Amino acid sequence: MEIDKIILKAREMGVSDIHISEGLPMTFRICGKLTQSPLQMSGGETRATILSMLRKKQEERLNSGEDIDFAIQTSDGNRQRVNVFCQQGKAAATIRLLDNKISTLEELHLPHVLEELAGRPRGLILVTGPTGSGKSTTLAAMIDYVNRTRAEHIITIEDPIEYVYQQKRSIIHQREVGADTKSFASALRSALREDPDVILVGEMRDYETISAAVTAAETGHLVLSTLHTTGAAQTIDRIIDACPANSQNQIRTQLAGILNGVITQTLIPTRDGGARVPATEILIGTDATLNLIRENKCHQMNTIMQSGAGSGMHTLNHDLARLVRTGMIAQEDAAKYSNDRNDLKQYL
Repeated sequence: MEIDKIILKAREMGVSDIHISEGLPMTFRICGKLTQSPLQMSGGETRATILSMLRKKQEERLNSGEDIDFAIQTSDGNRQRVNVFCQQGKAAATIRLLDNKISTLEELHLPHVLEELAGRPRGLILVTGPTGSGKSTTLAAMIDYVNRTRAEHIITIEDPIEYVYQQKRSIIHQREVGADTKSFASALRSALREDPDVILVGEMRDYETISAAVTAAETGHLVLSTLHTTGAAQTIDRIIDACPANSQNQIRTQLAGILNGVITQTLIPTRDGGARVPATEILIGTDATLNLIRENKCHQMNTIMQSGAGSGMHTLNHDLARLVRTGMIAQEDAAKYSNDRNDLKQYL
């Protein structure tokens, strides 16, 4: 079966992810829930379909034990992020369906403070959350906001490129790790010699990338990136813990000088089950926030967020309670995604 037909059918059904595994039924994820696809293939067809997405060199890398990340474009002009891997000696693939159109922050029902953060001339902005929580979509909306409102030079470093931007007021160069550059860290070091104003780093995976991103923010650039964490305080701790012990005090001091904000988000099914909405936790780099980072007191971040509404801050439970009160999500779903159910009860 042609992969193009599978993806087009999945889009008709409102699918976000497709799981294709040799010897297993094809599965779709719709509104966060897995369901068996109406399209099914034999084991041989499944393997042929997966391998049809790979170039010869990628297939050789797969056979040597590597996982392959790339993006493909279907006949309708939309892009998909693909990961191909082996399990129990058989081929498997996960395909994330992306929208060709980049939604605005307002269309995504995200807080207005994200526009204010994207409007800053320098510093570090982190968008965090579990896999599949919409981090890439939020970052794309923030980059496109800059593109629409300012004449800047934007460099994105991604693995793979997900959203393709159309030039508006800004000039945008998009670099793909593995195709256009060797690694996030090497591309970041090169970016500093390419006269950028805004740099998007797809993911801060290791100390080398973190160090290069922090240096870029320190030298007067606006840097946006992602981490797989589930809370603002945990994000700061994760960055510091990723650094060698003898560098942790230095990175803490650097973060206290450049952090603009941390946006943590998760997607929750709406009450009618027909869509998903983001619930967010927002930490802004106020003087009080930066002092806590400097003094290694990140465990007190919740208190800062609870009292920082005037700066645009709120906790995840505050936002979950808002979504319940406005009828967007069910109370039991809010409890399922809460990081402190007793605290959520107090908000409600």
